[in-house]
Amino acid sequence: MCPRTRKPRQHQKLSRLLFGLCFFTSVSLGSHVFSQETQQEHPLIPALRLARQSQKVLDQVNDYEATLIKRERIDGNLIGQRIAMKLRKSPFSVYMKYERPNAGRQILYVEGQNQNQLLAREASGLTSLIGTVSLPIDSPQVMAENRHPITDVGMHRMIEMVIEQWELESKYGEIDVQFYPQAKMGNAECEVIETTHPRPRRQFKYHLSRVFIEKQSRLPIRIENYGFPQQANTPAPLLEEYTYLNVRTNVNLTAADFDRANRNYSFR
Repeated sequence: MCPRTRKPRQHQKLSRLLFGLCFFTSVSLGSHVFSQETQQEHPLIPALRLARQSQKVLDQVNDYEATLIKRERIDGNLIGQRIAMKLRKSPFSVYMKYERPNAGRQILYVEGQNQNQLLAREASGLTSLIGTVSLPIDSPQVMAENRHPITDVGMHRMIEMVIEQWELESKYGEIDVQFYPQAKMGNAECEVIETTHPRPRRQFKYHLSRVFIEKQSRLPIRIENYGFPQQANTPAPLLEEYTYLNVRTNVNLTAADFDRANRNYSFR
């Protein structure tokens, strides 16, 4: 099946103001939508180049601290969370402290430790009286608030999943790819790659996806994935959205930052 192309559209604005964090400037798409001259190259190939460039930057990032803002649709409900986090690439380690909701909740996961289970500690309510609990990463309690296991958390895995998705989709047509080189997310200048599939197909996981790459750092700091509309002329439902703010890379996190005995944590 040949890749599908669209005629250039001029001066298009994206209309969504998402979660109070992101807005797009008006952009001319004439030089950013694939035309007849480039139809031999699948529209996703330039998008994959940008994603792989960002992945190469992340190859040099051993650890980071950030604020993760996530929204996920679970059982039809859109759940929003704001989390302060630390992440180390090897061994894969994550520490999270929730800011809202469930302020004070702490999560710790270190690959190869604690029987590969995560540790959770609530800061308030009856559950806090139980103390620290160990849970399988895919347990019903954990997945009740998450679309992905904790092993999928972080920018490294996020861009890896995007590349895997686009590599699969590059075998098919029925895709529109657009670039927004003058986008912004808050004060951060970004390049945005947007992919859209007009109709559901077995090989297409999402109707629309957007990836935000910060211009200065080249880090993938946001991804949005939307499902296919249930009815004609209805908006595509947001399935998941992950935003990384206040990112500080290579801050030399050590094993102590992911130790349940750390005095700054409440695991006991």
